[in-house]
Amino acid sequence: MQEPVLDLGEKLPPGVNPGIRRALVHIERHFTDSVYLEDLAVLAGLSVCRFVTVFRRQVGLTPHRFICHRRIRHAKALLREGVPMAQAASEAGFFDQSHLSRHFKSICGVTPGRYLRDLAQPERPRAARGTYIQAAAV
Repeated sequence: MQEPVLDLGEKLPPGVNPGIRRALVHIERHFTDSVYLEDLAVLAGLSVCRFVTVFRRQVGLTPHRFICHRRIRHAKALLREGVPMAQAASEAGFFDQSHLSRHFKSICGVTPGRYLRDLAQPERPRAARGTYIQAAAV
């Protein structure tokens, strides 16, 4: 499963533009709401096109993808707490459950339902195909 390149809990790299830092703080505070690219660009003091370019270079993801990753991280935490999937989708800032499922699969590689099943059943080690266990000759 792929996680965002940058988490605000971690120390930001030294070269991050102060305007991008302001945008990241805004995203962190408002990721469950509608976040508009124009507002982020204004916070960064850049045009929309330049903001997207600088954000992607410094953070490693486009602003939209970064927000999706943040919302998915929040949805995963809610799902682990037992919150129903439709409610987790809404609380994480997605329009509906299918919107969550689409982004969840894109980012994590599995559907939310599969993620929950995998949490409930830890993976058991499997024998490699064609491997047979032979009894020791006594």
